[in-house]
Amino acid sequence: MTRPLNTPPAVRDDASTGDSKATGKRSRGSSGAAASRQLAQEQGCVIASHGRHYLVAPKSGEVALQCFPRGKRSEMAVGDEVMFERHSADQGVIVDILPRRNLLFRSDQFKSKLFAANLDQMLIMLATEPWFSEDLLGRSLVAAEENEITPLILLNKADLPKELTAARERLAPYVALGYQVVEVSVTTRPDEARELVGERLRGQSTLLLGQSGMGKSTLVNLLVPGAAVATREISAALNSGKHTTTFTRLYKLPGGGSLIDSPGFQEFGLHHLTEGMLERAFPEFRPYLPHCRFYNCHHLQEPGCAVLAAVEEGKIAPSRHALYAQLVHEASQIVR
Repeated sequence: MTRPLNTPPAVRDDASTGDSKATGKRSRGSSGAAASRQLAQEQGCVIASHGRHYLVAPKSGEVALQCFPRGKRSEMAVGDEVMFERHSADQGVIVDILPRRNLLFRSDQFKSKLFAANLDQMLIMLATEPWFSEDLLGRSLVAAEENEITPLILLNKADLPKELTAARERLAPYVALGYQVVEVSVTTRPDEARELVGERLRGQSTLLLGQSGMGKSTLVNLLVPGAAVATREISAALNSGKHTTTFTRLYKLPGGGSLIDSPGFQEFGLHHLTEGMLERAFPEFRPYLPHCRFYNCHHLQEPGCAVLAAVEEGKIAPSRHALYAQLVHEASQIVR
């Protein structure tokens, strides 16, 4: 199995298959073991995950089934293409993960949390109220840049004039960097929101990110007919009961493409990114990187740093450089 860079260590099943020597006599249960070894492998896509429980949609178009990974650990993400063995009509075992185009995850000093795999774009949902976190926005953009995923900022509740003005002012620096912002009012102008957002998602694999309270659930229900029913069915299939907002799930869009909805979160650690990855994930830094006096410049306090000079000249926002410095500090806490 081939993995791209910057993914958590691959998890393989190291357990021996325990093949027994031929004895001339078939022992009780050996026929079952032989049948297990001869199970045909099928390809499918992980459409929901909760702990070690995964819902896999077979490529053949059959009904999705609950699958478990081999071994004690798991590293599958929603959007992963996998090979699985069907052990019953509604259960199977994932035996391999096919090569990914990318894998988006967040991390702190101790653990990683997978978001999704094989993405084309990231839909970052904000709202004019409640107050959105620019730190989370900045970190989401860095993650998108590092994974070469196209980011799209969606500003909800644009029907509130006073709050909209303030939000536009806060987002102006990101627009200046070339990031696209789409303003919608999912609740008060649903038809317009469906058209504006839907056309940008068509044919794409899109991850929907956002803090709680930004209107993500309302947007999903608007874009995906029957999403609420599907969520209840997935929750039951994963045995997650009432915890319907704690798992990531993939919805097929009517116009083509897919939307992956992740639980709301308040932190976005990027401890796994190295300093070199971080400097290239800030697009405004890139024109200045070749002009630093030292080839191994950290862009923090070094003399002759072209990035710091650009900050002093107002060409790079101090808040963006502060985010870079914070991320570099976090990355330095990891023993590599």
